[in-house]
Amino acid sequence: MKRREFRYATRRRGGIRRRDFIKAVGGIAAAWPLVARAQQAAMPVIGFLNTQSPETYVDLMRAFRQGLKDTGFSEGENLTIEYRWASNELDRLPALAAELVRRRVAAIVATGGALSGLAAKAATTTIPVVFNTGDDPIRRGLVASLARPEANVTGVGFLVVVLTEKRLELLRELVPGAVRLAALVNPAEAENTQITLRDAETAARRFGMQLKTFQATNSDEINAAFESMGRERPDALLVAVTPFFLARRIHLAQLAAFHRIPVGYGLRDFAEVGGLMSYGASIADAYRQVGVYTGRILKGAKPADLPVVQSSKFELVINRQTAHMLGLTVPPTLLATADEVIE
Repeated sequence: MKRREFRYATRRRGGIRRRDFIKAVGGIAAAWPLVARAQQAAMPVIGFLNTQSPETYVDLMRAFRQGLKDTGFSEGENLTIEYRWASNELDRLPALAAELVRRRVAAIVATGGALSGLAAKAATTTIPVVFNTGDDPIRRGLVASLARPEANVTGVGFLVVVLTEKRLELLRELVPGAVRLAALVNPAEAENTQITLRDAETAARRFGMQLKTFQATNSDEINAAFESMGRERPDALLVAVTPFFLARRIHLAQLAAFHRIPVGYGLRDFAEVGGLMSYGASIADAYRQVGVYTGRILKGAKPADLPVVQSSKFELVINRQTAHMLGLTVPPTLLATADEVIE
C-alpha cells in the first residue's frame, strides 16, 4: 500500500473522516440560528406607548430602564421592547395601542400623560397596562380606586396638574406686585387645559390678578404666543404641565428669557434648562416606578394587586441665574424652602 493510501485508511479506522467532520460542523452552525430564535421567542416583549418623540425623552427613558433593571430586566438581554411614539399626533394613540395588542405583548407601558393610558385601556381588557399621568387617575377614568385598581390597569400618578394655585403663590413671591398673569395651555389636551385654567382663574381671583390665556399645539403656535406676550408684557406666566410642553422645555425657556417673562413651571426639567422656577413632583422618579411595576408584572404580579403609586414629595427648584438675568431677587424665605437652587 502506498504511503498516501495508508494515511487515508488510518483516518477511516481511528477517527472521523474529513467529510463527516465538515457535516458535523455544518449541522452545529445551522442549529445556531434556531437556538437564537428560540431564546428570542422566550424573551418577554412589552409595548411602550408615548404621546411624544424619543429624542425628547432620553433622560426619562433612562429612569424607566433603571426601574426595569431594579426588578431584574434589561432591554436586549432578557427583555424586548416594542416602541410606539405618537409624535404629538394624539389621534394616533388608539391605533398605536391596537398595534401593540395585535403584537400580543406581555404588558403595555402607557406614558406621556393620561391619553396614552386611556388609549391602552380601551384597546385591551386582558393585557396588563401600566400608565403614568400628572393628573388624577380616578378623575381621568384610568382606575376606579387607587388602592384597588380594577382589572388590568395600574400605574403611577405624579400630581402636578392640580398644583397650579400653589405654583402661582410661589411665583408671586418671586415677582412681588405682579398683576397681569398669562397662562399657556395646549388645547389638544382638553381636560388638562380645563383643569389648569379653572385652577389658574381661582388663584388669580384670590391674588387679585388679571388672567389672559394663550394656546399652542405646535412649535409655531408657541412662537406666536410668546410674540403676543412680548407685546402685551404680562407680569408672570404659568405654563400648563403637559407632555407636549415638557418635550419643548428648552424652546420655552429660551423664549421666556428672550422676552424677559418670569415663568412658573410644574416640573424641575424646565428649571434645569433655564426656566425660572418649578414646583411639582419628580417625573424621573415616576418613570422609574413605572419600570418597577412593569418588572413586577412580568414576574407574575397582577395589576389589580398593585395600588396606584401617588407622589407624596414635591420639590421647589429655583434657577437663580435666570432670576438674576430677569432682574429678580430671590427672597430668603424661598431660598430657605427650595429643594434646589441652581446657581
